[in-house]
Amino acid sequence: MAAPAGSLVAAVLAHSGRLDKEDLGTRIGRLSCRVEELKGEVCNMINKKYNEFLPSMQSAEELVSQVDGLSSNIDLLKAGIENEVQRDLNVAVAEFTELKQQLERDTLVLSVLKKLQEFDTAIKDYNTALLEKKYVAAAQQLEKARSSLKMLESRKGFELKILKALGTELTVQTQNMLYHLGEEWQKLAVWKLPSSKESSSLESAMHSELHLHTVPSEEKISSPPVASVLQAFAVLGELHTKLKIFGQLLLKYILKPLISYPSLQPFTEEQSNVLILRFKTEEPNLDHSSPMEVFHKIQLVFEALHKYLLNVPVEQPAADKKERRVTLAELLGDMIWEELSDCLIQNCLVNSIPTNSSKLEQYIEVIKSTEEFEKALKNMQFLKGDTTDLLEYARNVNSHFANKKCQDVIVAARNLMTSEIHNTVKITPDSSVALPRLPGPAAGDLLKMDKTSKPLHNDTVNLEHETKLSQYTFSLPTCRISSSVEKLMELAYQTLLEATASTDQCCIQLFYSVRNIFQLFYDVVPTYHKENLQKLPQLAAIHHNNCMYIAHHLLTLGHQFRYRLTNILCDGAATFVDLVPGFRRLGMECFLAQMRVQKGEILERLSSARNFSNMDDEENYCAANKAIRQVLHQLKRLGKVWQDVLPVTVYCKAMGTLLNTALSEIVTRIVALEDISAEDADRLYSLCRTMVEEGPQVFTPLPEDDKNKKYQEEVPVYVQKWMTFKELMIILQANLQEIVDQWADGKGPLAAEFSAAEVKSLIRALFQNTERRAAALAKIK
Repeated sequence: MAAPAGSLVAAVLAHSGRLDKEDLGTRIGRLSCRVEELKGEVCNMINKKYNEFLPSMQSAEELVSQVDGLSSNIDLLKAGIENEVQRDLNVAVAEFTELKQQLERDTLVLSVLKKLQEFDTAIKDYNTALLEKKYVAAAQQLEKARSSLKMLESRKGFELKILKALGTELTVQTQNMLYHLGEEWQKLAVWKLPSSKESSSLESAMHSELHLHTVPSEEKISSPPVASVLQAFAVLGELHTKLKIFGQLLLKYILKPLISYPSLQPFTEEQSNVLILRFKTEEPNLDHSSPMEVFHKIQLVFEALHKYLLNVPVEQPAADKKERRVTLAELLGDMIWEELSDCLIQNCLVNSIPTNSSKLEQYIEVIKSTEEFEKALKNMQFLKGDTTDLLEYARNVNSHFANKKCQDVIVAARNLMTSEIHNTVKITPDSSVALPRLPGPAAGDLLKMDKTSKPLHNDTVNLEHETKLSQYTFSLPTCRISSSVEKLMELAYQTLLEATASTDQCCIQLFYSVRNIFQLFYDVVPTYHKENLQKLPQLAAIHHNNCMYIAHHLLTLGHQFRYRLTNILCDGAATFVDLVPGFRRLGMECFLAQMRVQKGEILERLSSARNFSNMDDEENYCAANKAIRQVLHQLKRLGKVWQDVLPVTVYCKAMGTLLNTALSEIVTRIVALEDISAEDADRLYSLCRTMVEEGPQVFTPLPEDDKNKKYQEEVPVYVQKWMTFKELMIILQANLQEIVDQWADGKGPLAAEFSAAEVKSLIRALFQNTERRAAALAKIK
């Protein structure tokens, strides 16, 4: 309390600055008394608190002493437990563990002995049931024995040598059981099949028989029923194997022959408790049986099998380890239906697809018969409720019709493309593809056209020229084409006509099949006939005509059918014009390649003329004359080969080009000579005269000789070097003055065919170096 007192004193002093000394002393005395009073109050408070705390501290000290006592007792107890109780507990645990292990061993031995006893009992019961021909009970006992053996073999760390012997015994007994069941099965279903050496034919199918054993009611006690044998197979897990073998034999020797051979008919015969299923033959009406006939024959077979064999219920283990009751027909159907349905589709329904859209409506009968066939099989439980493979295929007839039609079209087209090219027909401007007249655009379109055209006639002047084009202006010229190409084009027209009466999807498929025909021609024909087109000039010309013929029809083919096809194609897609340049190029390239070959042969023959030099030498003259004759012979042969094949214009251009090649080569060789004697000039003139006289005779485009004179007179039109060649002949027989006159200061006919250098070269070769020659050379400028 000193600090507060001092503060109080200081405060008092701070406020007593103006007090006098007496008042200050009085006040200090009062303050000192007050301080003493405060000290006394503080001391009283401290004593009071101490008196209250002292009992609590004493109680706490007593508690501490009690805790120390308890801790000592705990330590004593812990020491006792560790020294005596824990030792006794360890001994008890050890004894318990030993007893437990001994109990486990005894339990294991007991379970093994129990399983061995079960195995032995099962084998004994199996033997008893087998002797009594209770096959289901025997099979069940074998399965019990197998289950006991598996349990014994699964015991790890407890192996017995006897288990191997037990396994061997179980295998032997199982095989013995299967042998007996197999014997019974063979009595129930007996196959009589043709020898393996016989091929799969109608004759071999006639030797196939199936004998089903039927048990009378009075023999059912001594003979095991079908259900017993089949159920025993099911218990042993062998039913699927036996049934699969049976199903494959049924497919191979009964069902598939009935589908493949229209003349084959099934019939049944009962003889002394045996149903015999065999075949007989009847004269077929068609190459392929109708689906209705095939379905009827197969249904007869299944009805017989269902009556005597397949209508047998068996217990089958399911996925949840519970047995499920099914019939033999259902099991057999699961095994063979997929293969059977594929065979029916490929060998029956495919052949029944119509080849013409007009017959599609008649296909409803096939769909109905398919529905009835599947319904009958479902009633016999051969098919499940969701199995509709055949029906789906039959109902999708429009798609199959389109696919089949397209496939048939492509196959037919390819056969035509790979046939002989040289079988030809003559095409004239009046020729046309034999097709029924196509309907025009819709009536509404015609009405619209009429309405829009009326103002033209009423309000405007007709600007049409009086002179009209010939009706043959845009026609293909007379020529010969392959008969196969004519048939190919007819096939394209007929296919497009078929498309106009088909569904939209079928129409599109058929349209693009026609396009594929022409694309296939573009790829197949040049490759397949490549060697002949290179070697034979006539075939090259025919191929040229074929390509031009196809290109000619492709120009308007799409337009002719534009208003009759589906709307998708009417918007501009129905066209073949894009294929035209390719076909024209294909024909031109083939013919030009043949022209190059012929040009090469002409130049090769003229190369043996020894450059037409030294014609005064008899040997040289003979060689040159022979070369000329060979060229003329080649041209005449080509003229005959191409006669009445190529269009007249093309024929004349082609022959003119080849003759021009020969004349140009002769001119070039003679102009290049440096020395030509008078005798050489006469003989060269003789050779050239032969070319001029006989050259036009190669122009024989038509079979009638009197009609060919016109084209023989027009040789200068088609042979570019014809006048050049004739001027060369004039030079060979002319004197210097005549040559100068022919030149006429560069304005004469000679100047039109030869250059000044060429004329000077000929003058120097023909005439000696004289003043007259020099004067003549000076005038050639």
